[in-house]
Amino acid sequence: MRRLSDSEGEDTAPDSRPPLRDCQGAHWKNAMGFWLLGLCNNFSYVVMLSAAHDILRHQRAPGNHSLVDPDPLPTPHNNSSRFDCNSVSTAAVLLADILPTLVIKLLAPLGLHLLPYSPRVLVSGGCAAGSFILVAFSHSVVTSLCGVVLASISSGLGEVTFLSLTAFYPRAVISWWSSGTGGAGLLGALSYLGLTQAGLSPQHTLLSMLGIPALLLASYFFLLTFPEPQDPGGSEEAERAARQPLMSSEAPEESKPDASPSLSLQERWTVFKGLLCYIIPLVLVYFAEYFINQGLFELLFFRNTSLSHAQQYRWYQMLYQAGVFVSRSSLRCCHIRFTWALALLQCLNLAFLLADVVLNFLPSIYFVFLIILYEGFLGGAAYVNTFHNIALETSDRHREFAMAAACVSDTLGISLSGLVVLPLHNFLCQLS
Repeated sequence: MRRLSDSEGEDTAPDSRPPLRDCQGAHWKNAMGFWLLGLCNNFSYVVMLSAAHDILRHQRAPGNHSLVDPDPLPTPHNNSSRFDCNSVSTAAVLLADILPTLVIKLLAPLGLHLLPYSPRVLVSGGCAAGSFILVAFSHSVVTSLCGVVLASISSGLGEVTFLSLTAFYPRAVISWWSSGTGGAGLLGALSYLGLTQAGLSPQHTLLSMLGIPALLLASYFFLLTFPEPQDPGGSEEAERAARQPLMSSEAPEESKPDASPSLSLQERWTVFKGLLCYIIPLVLVYFAEYFINQGLFELLFFRNTSLSHAQQYRWYQMLYQAGVFVSRSSLRCCHIRFTWALALLQCLNLAFLLADVVLNFLPSIYFVFLIILYEGFLGGAAYVNTFHNIALETSDRHREFAMAAACVSDTLGISLSGLVVLPLHNFLCQLS
């Protein structure tokens, strides 16, 4: 069977070639389907991080039905600090938004494949809708954090499900999925910023986003075509053949991914060891960038600007997500095999911004804006190139497991950064 990829023109037997119009239609339906799945899956996760500053400044008076005023006064707090700190770091929201995802991703390679895809997607969509409703009508920070946990379950279950699902489609859908997740970051952060800047309360902003979970379900059940067996040939074959396989003992002919092979524990362990050269750099990239995002964004506070502290935080989140979107959509323009370089550059970013938090040497917020945009470029490039490289270097038999196993990388890095940032936040906020 021929593949629905950018190798549309490869030679196949005339009697096995489907009509060109049908093939192109299926290609674009799958491409758009995975883009929308990436967008909808990550949307609630991004919105909760964008709302983190508001959630922790939650001051609800009797009769006040909004989560927080659009431009809250800087009240809770460490007034002795130059940072205008919340009493709890936004890393608390990060941990609520990521630890359930980490648990799901750690357990997924062990048995999630036994559960059909459709029930997983339904649970993911339901949790996303529940998160928006619970946070919108919350009367306390604890209840809001429970809503954030629901967003985490939705995002984590969805990511491991849809990345595993790419094993049954042409490898090109990985690029579309990655671009969609980047779009979620940009549109999620931009919509929260724009609607709250326009004067809409965070409660009504969150309720206006309830259409996103419905779009996720519609994209999966009505837009994606039924997957066909994939031929490993095509325009990517030369690149794949030139690389060292993740399993040196892999045979040239493997069973197709739609056969859903049952891998032994030994096989899974062997594949996982081969993935470490990609997993470790991605862990480092995400550790550094979420150390910045949830540990330093709140502390990079400039008083010589017209933007309030809450508005500065939202702009940081939006610019970061804009960088992520651009780089996650860049796979067709730029392939990066050595993702270690991206990890090194992201760690240098962390060191520079941490030095500025302590020494306060950057004169303007616009320098921070540029650095954060660049930070997003590095993070998005690391994500899309990691999964593209894994898709190229794993056999069809192992690809579904490899995708599910590798998607723990970003979540592990984010979780570790949250654990480190919480005590660091308290320390830095004591600085005069």
